[in-house]
Amino acid sequence: MHVAWRSLVKGLGAPMRLWRSSLLARTVALTVALSGVGVTLIGGYMSLTIAENLISSRTNQILSETARAAGAAQSLFDNSVTPSGTIDVETANSAAQTAIRSAQSSPGGSGFAILRTPGQITAQTMTSTSSAGLDLNVVSTSLRSHVVTEPSSLHYQSVVLSGPTGDQPGIVTSASLQVPSSGRYELYLIYDLEDVQSTLTLIQQTLVAGSLALVITIGIVTFFVVRLAISPVRRAAYTAERLAQGFLEERLTESGEDVIALLARSFNKMADSLQTQIVRLANLSQVQQRFVSDVSHELRTPLTTIRLAGDVLFSQRETFSPENARTTELLLTQIERFEIMLTDLLEMSRYDAGAVALEVEEVNLVALVEDCLDHLGPLAEQKGSPLILEVRGGYGDSEVDQRRIRRVVLNFLGNAIDHGEGRPIVTFIDSNEESVAIAVRDWGLGMNVDEAKRVFDRFWRADPSRQRTTGGTGLGLAIAQEDAVAHGGRIDVWSELGKGTCFMMTVPRTPLGLWRESPLDMPPESESLAHMLESSATDSKEAR
Repeated sequence: MHVAWRSLVKGLGAPMRLWRSSLLARTVALTVALSGVGVTLIGGYMSLTIAENLISSRTNQILSETARAAGAAQSLFDNSVTPSGTIDVETANSAAQTAIRSAQSSPGGSGFAILRTPGQITAQTMTSTSSAGLDLNVVSTSLRSHVVTEPSSLHYQSVVLSGPTGDQPGIVTSASLQVPSSGRYELYLIYDLEDVQSTLTLIQQTLVAGSLALVITIGIVTFFVVRLAISPVRRAAYTAERLAQGFLEERLTESGEDVIALLARSFNKMADSLQTQIVRLANLSQVQQRFVSDVSHELRTPLTTIRLAGDVLFSQRETFSPENARTTELLLTQIERFEIMLTDLLEMSRYDAGAVALEVEEVNLVALVEDCLDHLGPLAEQKGSPLILEVRGGYGDSEVDQRRIRRVVLNFLGNAIDHGEGRPIVTFIDSNEESVAIAVRDWGLGMNVDEAKRVFDRFWRADPSRQRTTGGTGLGLAIAQEDAVAHGGRIDVWSELGKGTCFMMTVPRTPLGLWRESPLDMPPESESLAHMLESSATDSKEAR
């Protein structure tokens, strides 16, 4: 059952994709479907009307023949009475049958029957007669009762007749006859309507064939008309895609004075304006990148000199007064911060210029994370935040740029230490066949939704007035995001006020490799922390 369902879904996939992606297919399909419904309704109404008119006309013709046959038979019976008042009813019956056969001049006459009306007492009777091979079951009891109750009127009833080719429609008409000295008799004429059915079938087949031809013609005309109408739109879409790919010289061909030509002219004007703006912004971006790069490089030389002078002053600070010694310490701190800022600016300028090349090597990310935790362990102890590592996977080597991954992890840990409020900080690492994820979660202040959206903005800080232990320039997360993207990965962030923050980097095992999902949930839950808190609570109870 499951295999059949998958086969059905797979079989319907191509038509559904064509329906969603092709305006031409949707328009033609809807036009053909609606035209088919309209033609079917009109054809059905015409077929019913024609059938009704054919049957009505044939019925009136048969009733006229029945009236003539009944009149001729009644005349023969009346004229058969001798002057002495006697009548040879059998002779009169034979003559009446001949007259009836003569009156049945139209095609389809299947026979007749002259039946005595039951319940009569007369001096003599005439034998009931019928055509050879006629099945008298076609004369229903209801029809005979109508003839008895209304002898002055003609009556008819639709019936099904058995023929050599099967059942076929027919009609039975009736009239009342008064035979002198023999009482009342009923005349029944039977006609098959095979000719009417044949005519109606031919008309219906013609209507069906004509309707199909009309719908197909409408579909073909719609296809060419819609194709002609959407061709300029398709060309405009193609040109727009080329513009989006960077081919700024692409334009539409302008011809004519209709609305399509107006669209082409408007599109080309828009493309000219966009090209001008893009070129201007690109030039401005290049100037800005060159300015940042040049300034960063030019500041290196004087900064190196200042750093050397600061180191000399810092080494001799014990000979200074307390105020001057403190000033020397602040000077060296700011020089170091200035060096970090220049390094970050140079790194961002490389990313902006697209000049970053990864130095890929086989790296065990678990060992790399452990080294980062050891590096920042003393700082975390000063803040009162224990560092916990949960390794759920990732023991195998991955092809990454070790320096850049280390920088990302150190940035995550530094932010967690600064904003963790002295609470535990858990680092998670897990992997699957395609990717490796490293997440750092704290249970500190947290951020609101608007702040979480801006954490990757350059030079932005959630709380500028907050004292930072790890320094920083406001570029750390922006660079971290670029480092992750350079590997073909991404950084996710989760944060809630009062519940803490979690940053998670997911990168493929090979640079720019394909991956579908991160090995870690967001945010991951710490089993180690839960055990630690449970043990702490147990120890507190025992101490009391």
